[in-house]
Amino acid sequence: MSRSRQLQDRARARIPGMTQLLSKRPDMFSYGVWPGYYESAKGARIRDVDGREYLDMSIAGIGACVLGYADDEVDDAVRAAISKGVASSLNCPEEVELAELLCSLHPWATMVRYTRSGGEAMAMAVRLARAHTRRDVVAFCGYHGWMDWYLAANLAGDSALDGHLIPGLDPAGVPRGLAGTAFPFRYNHPEELEQIAADNPDRLACIVMEPIRSCPPAPGFVEAVRALADRTGAVLIMDEISAGLRYTTGGAHLVLHNGVTPDMAVFSKALGNGYAMSAVVGRSDVMQAAQDTFISSTNWTERIGPVAALATLRKHQRLAVHEQFARHGRAIKQGWLDAGARHGLPVQVDGMEAMAHFSIDGPDFAASKAYFVQLMKEQGILASNLCYLMAAHTDADVEQYLGAVDRSFKTLAEARESGTVRDRLEGEPSAAGFRRLA
Repeated sequence: MSRSRQLQDRARARIPGMTQLLSKRPDMFSYGVWPGYYESAKGARIRDVDGREYLDMSIAGIGACVLGYADDEVDDAVRAAISKGVASSLNCPEEVELAELLCSLHPWATMVRYTRSGGEAMAMAVRLARAHTRRDVVAFCGYHGWMDWYLAANLAGDSALDGHLIPGLDPAGVPRGLAGTAFPFRYNHPEELEQIAADNPDRLACIVMEPIRSCPPAPGFVEAVRALADRTGAVLIMDEISAGLRYTTGGAHLVLHNGVTPDMAVFSKALGNGYAMSAVVGRSDVMQAAQDTFISSTNWTERIGPVAALATLRKHQRLAVHEQFARHGRAIKQGWLDAGARHGLPVQVDGMEAMAHFSIDGPDFAASKAYFVQLMKEQGILASNLCYLMAAHTDADVEQYLGAVDRSFKTLAEARESGTVRDRLEGEPSAAGFRRLA
């Protein structure tokens, strides 16, 4: 048995769900095929614990490593910070410097607070909105993490979150008293938001949304959301945890929303290029609510996160990384479509250029996806039906990847035609949404 499989078996015995992040569980790709654990990572390449090296065209640390793995500029800055002490009884000056930089990138914002993960940053933003408005109800669209405020939408028993990225989320452990405090609406459907506001007069604390997910904002959608927030006094929170740094150095809303700005924006993932760092930026009147409620944590004051974020933002801005993402993302999306057409696969493509994904129409997509993962791995590439881009990806990497996609689609099409996809699998098909792992 490979060392990776041994580690997976040990992890299942000691770690509920095997890993800390659902999106990194091997059974989300192809259990028994996906390597699971890495020995080292540099640029766009990963060496697994069994000594095999891959070009990584999959999830890029689930979108966190926007520059690439072990980026020299960021790591050098972190090493220098470590040598001077990462924590003390005083505060690090870099947190002030980072706040000023974030506000300069977002001129509508005037104040900043930090956390270390996206989920807790979203929890902070919602708490601030509720403290500022003295109201309870949250209207949201999109995926926003694991916290109680969000999962409360499923307390009514109607699986309200199923259309918001991950289906099957059971609100076990979420207090029943939170029922009726979170209501979803679909992206590009302002009429659903209007209904939530009408059903909850004088109770709407905030509207939470991503600037973009699978499709761009329809004309007038963001303007309608902003207008409703202004009319009702609700706080508009833009969740930039996934989209941030994909369209510009800063929030995607700066590029996609025709000058419409939120009251708060939340950043994580790419902000520290893999180092734990998150930020909530916003208007002073809303952010000052932090002094009316208790929001405080020891590790939000350590030095590594702000230092990594400063180095990441500066390099991202200097290299205009988002322009490379647009070019590579367009090539990859078109490459999927072209390869699908060549081999008779009904491929559908969606998502941001920097975080695109494909699906294949027809029965048993889970098996087709698992076989694609397997075929790409045989060619030395970590891949799934999505591709999160990094600055470390070169033109040659994209060309190598698309060549492997074409060959894999050819073999996959043959297997689908002969009905032998599952017979050829060396692992188990990936899970659809969340499920308990025994």
